[in-house]
Amino acid sequence: MTAYDPHPFTTAPRALPGVDALWPLCLAIARHRRGTGPAPAPDAARRFHQHRSHGFVLDPAAWHPEALELFSLLKPVLDCPPESPTWVIGQLGQSLDGCIATRGGDANFVNGPEMLLHLHRLRALCDAVIVGAATAAIDNPQLTTRRVAGEHPVRVLIDPTLRLAPTLRVFTDRQAPTLLVCDAAREAEAAAQVGADQVLGVPGLLKENGTLDLPALLHALRQRGLHVLFVEGGGITVSRFIAQGCMDRLHLSIAPVLIGGGRPGLSLPVGMVMRNCPRPPASVFRMGADVLWDLDLRALAPFAT
Repeated sequence: MTAYDPHPFTTAPRALPGVDALWPLCLAIARHRRGTGPAPAPDAARRFHQHRSHGFVLDPAAWHPEALELFSLLKPVLDCPPESPTWVIGQLGQSLDGCIATRGGDANFVNGPEMLLHLHRLRALCDAVIVGAATAAIDNPQLTTRRVAGEHPVRVLIDPTLRLAPTLRVFTDRQAPTLLVCDAAREAEAAAQVGADQVLGVPGLLKENGTLDLPALLHALRQRGLHVLFVEGGGITVSRFIAQGCMDRLHLSIAPVLIGGGRPGLSLPVGMVMRNCPRPPASVFRMGADVLWDLDLRALAPFAT
């Protein structure tokens, strides 16, 4: 989508297959990538096919514009082949003044229901969903796909200091596999709290200066077969992935609300000269009252920290 339309799809033909028809195709592509389903066969009417260099392609004449728009937003996730390197997408929902929550941590709800549905779609298409300890402690999230059809992802909580209570829903509900990530040196301690089956001890996760070594985490997740990853929050965690060059794409949604003095979203190393500040390729999508920026971060070099 290249231009913002305040009244999208009002004149579109309704007989063409729309989002309801597209979503099962998206799930089939993701399941084949994970090895849990057959490859979706190209449609006999050429409504979709897989191109060697351009990935999955829809026939624009055969789909409703709303389905085409959603497909263009999800296509980078869908195009990840089973043998691809680890690929990471992040998400942040923020206010007009750049806050993801109030000062006290209330983030329910910065964005509207359309963005919440989008989050559940991303969970369903990715192998794992990742959140930081602060977000998990405040929100006590479920991190499931209950708003859409599709399997739950593996739930990954980065908690190097073992601050999270073992009574959180992700550790007790058994709805989906859950991994508490800590340094390997504290793996036994974590296992005593939440069970060994819910702990991933990563050798060298904490560097000598106390910062996280995210490439080490990605390697450990890859060894478990998790290579298409969704970093759902919070702001500090998403910022760390970007700063270390570990994020390929970011969905940054902006809601028409002013919080004032709240918790900031992205927090990256300071740029001193405007011409040196990165401007990643971007597309804009309307999500109800919210505006989503789809940012391609692949060309960004890691930030100096």
